Amino acid sequence: MSFAIRIHQTGGPEVLRWEAVTVGDPAPGEVRIRHEAVGLNFIDTYQRSGLYPLPLPAVLGQEGAGVVEAVGDGVSEFKAGDRVAYAGGPVGAYCQARCLPAWVLLKLPDRIDFRTGAAMMLQGLTSAYLLRHTYRVQPGDTVLIHAAAGGVGLIACQWAKALGATVIGTVSTESKADLARQHGCDHVIIHGREDIVARVRALTDGVGVCVVYDGVGKATFMTSLDCLRRRGMLVTFGNASGAVPPFDPLLLTQKGSLFLTRPKLADYMTQRSELLALADELFGFMATGKLHIRINQTYALADAAQAHRDLEARRTTGSTVLLP
Repeated sequence: MSFAIRIHQTGGPEVLRWEAVTVGDPAPGEVRIRHEAVGLNFIDTYQRSGLYPLPLPAVLGQEGAGVVEAVGDGVSEFKAGDRVAYAGGPVGAYCQARCLPAWVLLKLPDRIDFRTGAAMMLQGLTSAYLLRHTYRVQPGDTVLIHAAAGGVGLIACQWAKALGATVIGTVSTESKADLARQHGCDHVIIHGREDIVARVRALTDGVGVCVVYDGVGKATFMTSLDCLRRRGMLVTFGNASGAVPPFDPLLLTQKGSLFLTRPKLADYMTQRSELLALADELFGFMATGKLHIRINQTYALADAAQAHRDLEARRTTGSTVLLP
């Protein structure tokens, strides 16, 4: 008997149900894994609420780490007993065991434990594509990272700092400000207490930043545009405060010929070679000792509803894992 968190309708955390499920043998090209840890991410709440629709009933979850139990025909890269991790789908990680395509799996380096593997994959691969591909951070750049004490934020701050950038981060509390400083933020702005645009302009001698990484969405969109230098880039990659409403593209011209992109991880790993390249960058950076994954919350997988409540109420920092 295996269990999973499923939803039969969209809504608040109360729609998450702990249910018995059947996990069969892997089909050709698939692997069955037993989860040791599952990652919690904001995108899970979008799918639960219906902002990002899923066919129902559905098992949520984008990332996990565990042990291979069986492999299907045609799978040669993995065998029973291998330690593996994955991120970015297919959706369905909120479970004790599952089958999924072998090509999405990565072998977990021995130095990385299961909880860290589950906590870092989606947020780490996201940081990899954002900082190394969407806008390639260079030494001397000044960057602004919203939600700097969140899961992506803490990784991105460390990575941007290691690349030689000056890092400005926004947070909501003093305790989160301290956490961001400990993870590479040179300057931290507490929103609600300070004028973000005025502070950014003061810190950059009126020029603005090269790039804004914005996973907050609606609440920070216009502020992000106003923080950019001429020809700067806004990378909006999340909707924690809600979706960005429609706007006139002429605004980008009026604010200094700005660039705007709305990327997603899946488009940066459409082939296994792309996934492996991103993973090499992430694992390589971790091997330098400059990346520290903060798992500040753990919950039983059966208590996923409470984890969602805490995440949406901004009561979490760093990474959160669910334990099957």
